[in-house]
Amino acid sequence: MGNPLKDQLLKAGLASKKQARKVEHEKRLRRKQSPESPPAQPGNSVQAERAAQEQRNRELNRQRAEEQRLRERQAQIKQLIENNRLDRDERGEPYHFPEQNRIKRIFVSEEMTEQLSRGQLAIVKLGNAYEVVPARVADQIAQRDPEVILAWHRKKGGES
Repeated sequence: MGNPLKDQLLKAGLASKKQARKVEHEKRLRRKQSPESPPAQPGNSVQAERAAQEQRNRELNRQRAEEQRLRERQAQIKQLIENNRLDRDERGEPYHFPEQNRIKRIFVSEEMTEQLSRGQLAIVKLGNAYEVVPARVADQIAQRDPEVILAWHRKKGGES
């Protein structure tokens, strides 16, 4: 069904089919241009939108790069600990150390206890386990994440 007014105008000869099509075409164009985005400055809004999108992309890329660096550091720390951990003596004497306001203990040999107290060895956390590593490895770990080191009796000058 068409528009009754349009049909009456066409029958009376007051409008031609060409004029009717032109009016319908203009209506469609007006509907497509929605009133919420006026066509006054289309270039500026597109440029502003593009700039905002680029800013969001830069921020996301920065966050991803930071997450990647953090994962790399954690992988390096894990590899350092796994490659350099010393075997503990489960039948030896307990060595007590603090972790998050609690006192934890591991069993080590008497020789390791002496080296721990002199700062030649350090206790680090790997997952849920505790490992003993040499001071040089503890120094490398401290450069990446000092919170992994739980007990390390360094001298005041930073030398072990």
